[in-house]
Amino acid sequence: MKPIDIGKAYDQITHRWTSDTFNLENGITQHKKALNFVKHKGKALDIGCGCTGRFIELLKAEGFAPEGLDVSAEMINIAKARQPDVRFIHADICQYPLDEQYMFITAWDSIWHIPLTEQTQVLTNIVNGLCSGGVLIFSFGGTTEAGSHTNSVMGPEVYYSSLGTNGFLSLFQSLGCVVRHLEFDQYPEIHTYLIIEKP
Repeated sequence: MKPIDIGKAYDQITHRWTSDTFNLENGITQHKKALNFVKHKGKALDIGCGCTGRFIELLKAEGFAPEGLDVSAEMINIAKARQPDVRFIHADICQYPLDEQYMFITAWDSIWHIPLTEQTQVLTNIVNGLCSGGVLIFSFGGTTEAGSHTNSVMGPEVYYSSLGTNGFLSLFQSLGCVVRHLEFDQYPEIHTYLIIEKP
């Protein structure tokens, strides 16, 4: 599946995130841990921001100037209506040029939707979009080997891919990044997140 197809799939299921039952604390503790490594406040980017605005609100409260980016037009429309003071971008991260430098970038439960063949290049571009000393937090499927699959658990078919835990670690080390934290945070699920810093 191409990212444009992922966007259309998420257009159909925005209700999952606008529901009163959605846990708005999901990922907050992990983001607070990542923010502890940031030495200077500045611009921040939420890749795959969705519509809840929970990370945007956290970043604003911590003194950052956040922006959000998502491939789902409906998610972006809801996000804009909820937080009209924030810049939201409807775009595919595989295509979108990160022309600015950010002190903090989050890609929570989003990068795993891009094609496996584009994972390395997209993450390289994201690291290049960090300021010196900038921090990235992103979640991924902590599999042993690289691979991809689709499922329809949320309704429409959705694609997932991962370089595998060692694959991601090798990539960030080759990019000269410092790995600050790695955690399998929803065990026994293979949900995993990394916090890395650009020297």
